[in-house]
Amino acid sequence: MAKSTKSKADSQTTQGQNPELSIVIPCYNEEAILWGAVEQFHVALKELNRSFELIISENGSKDDTRAIAEKLSRIYPEVRAIQSDEPNYGKALRRGIKGAKGTYVLCEEIDLCDIDFHKRALSVLDADQADFVVGSKAHPDANDQRPLLRRTATQVINGMLRVLLGFQGTDTHGLKAFHRQRVLDTVDRCVVDKDLFASELVIRAQRYKLRVMEIPITIEEKRPPSIHLFRRVPNVLKNMARLVWVVRIRNR
Repeated sequence: MAKSTKSKADSQTTQGQNPELSIVIPCYNEEAILWGAVEQFHVALKELNRSFELIISENGSKDDTRAIAEKLSRIYPEVRAIQSDEPNYGKALRRGIKGAKGTYVLCEEIDLCDIDFHKRALSVLDADQADFVVGSKAHPDANDQRPLLRRTATQVINGMLRVLLGFQGTDTHGLKAFHRQRVLDTVDRCVVDKDLFASELVIRAQRYKLRVMEIPITIEEKRPPSIHLFRRVPNVLKNMARLVWVVRIRNR
C-alpha cells in the first residue's frame, strides 16, 4: 500500500480551509475495483495542483466496499468515506453533494474516473462560462463504447425525458461538474432518488435558468453494472411518473 506524501494542496485542506474541489463517487458492491480506481484517480487529481476531497458515498453494499472505503480514508487525508444502509444511487449522490465542502463539485462514477472530463469541465467553470457542466455520452462528438443495450437504454430514457419533461439536451446521467453554492438550492428541490435523481437535477437546473453546458465524453464499460439493467426499470418508470406529476402537472 503506497502512502501519499502531503503537498501544498494537502496542507491547505487539513489546516481547516475548504478544498477547491469535491469529487463525489457513489459506490455499491465495488470491492473488485474500488481500491485500484481510487489510487489511480488520487494520483491524477494530485496532478491538477488543486486542493481536493474525494468523497466515497457507499450505499448498502453487500461486499467489502464499505471496509475498503474506510481503509482508503485512513490512508489518504483527502478521502472521506460516508455510508448508508440502503442501496440507493440517488440518495448516495445527494448525500455526497450536500456534504461536500469544495467550491466546485464533480460527480464521478467509480468505473470511469475521467480526469480529462474534469480538466475540461473545470476550464469551463473557471472561465464562468457555465454554472453546471454535463459530460454527455449522447453528444454528437461523444464516443460511447458501451454495449448496444446500454446505449439504447440511454437513448430511450433521454427521449422520455425530452417528451415528458421538456428536457433540452442529450444526456442527464453520469459525469457532472458545477458550482456548489449555485446548485445546492436545486439539489434541495429534487423529489426523486435512485436512478432518476441525477436526471431530475439536470432538468431542474435548466428550469431554474442555471447555465447548463454539455461537453462530449468517451466512455467504455470496464465491468458489468453492479445492478442489472432490467432490475432498474420499475423504479425508473415509477420515478418518471412522479416527476411528470410534480414538474409538469403541479409545476413545482
